[in-house]
Amino acid sequence: MLDWLAENWWALWLTGFLAFAVVEMITLDLFFIMLGGGALAGLLADFAGADFWLQIVAFCVVSLLMIGFVRPVALKHLHRGPADQRSNIERLIGESALVMEPVSESGGLVKIGGDVWSARSETGVLAPGQHAVVSAIDGATAVVAPQPEISSQ
Repeated sequence: MLDWLAENWWALWLTGFLAFAVVEMITLDLFFIMLGGGALAGLLADFAGADFWLQIVAFCVVSLLMIGFVRPVALKHLHRGPADQRSNIERLIGESALVMEPVSESGGLVKIGGDVWSARSETGVLAPGQHAVVSAIDGATAVVAPQPEISSQ
């Protein structure tokens, strides 16, 4: 068995790639698929006739490069999407809010889309009845900023 494996390292690289792909499907964090890319590099190195140590080097280099350069770009594109495809809390960012109780940097209440949220202001104090814009969600607290005045001309 070990003699066959020593002559067919491609089977090890293919098994490694498949294992990394399965783990990636479970975790969905774009880390293990980068290791799978490294395993494919090891597989290609084996098909090119490289020694096993060179296959390991190819695996390590490609995996590290993909984790360092491809993963951050992929994560940025994955988390960015059209407004109609955002879900839950992400949808609230940029929405208009109506101040229900005075909102300061320590707390207050706003109404966002019919729901009342605890809120805090980015700057200054917002008076009841004033309109604001949701800039972030921190736990169960909406972080709001004064809505810019729109001049009608």
